[in-house]
Amino acid sequence: MATRGLFISFEGIDGAGKSSHIEPLAEAFRDQGRTVTRTREPGGTPLAESLRSLLLGEAMDPLTEALLAFAARRDHICQVIAPALARGEVVLCDRFTDATFAYQGAGRGFSTETLSILERMVQTGIALEPDLMLEPHLTLWFDLPPALAASRLESARAPDRFEAQDADFFARVAQGYAERAQSAPQRFVRIDAAQSRHSVWQQITQALVRRGWLAIMVAAGGGPR
Repeated sequence: MATRGLFISFEGIDGAGKSSHIEPLAEAFRDQGRTVTRTREPGGTPLAESLRSLLLGEAMDPLTEALLAFAARRDHICQVIAPALARGEVVLCDRFTDATFAYQGAGRGFSTETLSILERMVQTGIALEPDLMLEPHLTLWFDLPPALAASRLESARAPDRFEAQDADFFARVAQGYAERAQSAPQRFVRIDAAQSRHSVWQQITQALVRRGWLAIMVAAGGGPR
């Protein structure tokens, strides 16, 4: 992977703590001479950020949510992710398509068959690999009991439209992530997000060391504590 692009997504319910580990991992890759693109979904481009504001702030039905999420994703892929991978960069993305299956699919109860159709439409036909559906090379799934995630969010900023959902919603989302991980075990790595920040960091780096994407010394120290 030294000269090829590497696409890693970070997934988990709100409050799982995934976002706090993205920059330390970016620094670990930079220390090894890699160029890193940090980005997020929904968002990552001016258009996608505008759609993000609508998704997080405006009431809408699940189909509208899904269509906006995938519209933002298509622009994000074309403008940011695919060009970065073509340049051989490491792309670290805070959420990707698994979030749509977890939140709109499991959380809202929207058709996963329809989501699968949209997934293939939006993530295929990219210049980098036009005949293949673009997916992360690795998805780090921060698995955390919804009750613990809710307690972490209590002291956070004012909740957006998704963060303000009830416990049953997040239980469904968590189950949606579990099912998505079960369907793609070669891509997912489960991170026990209930552990200390340093323990979570060690889980992340060890997963990357096993794949040969980070040097062994990175797993021994550094990162959040």
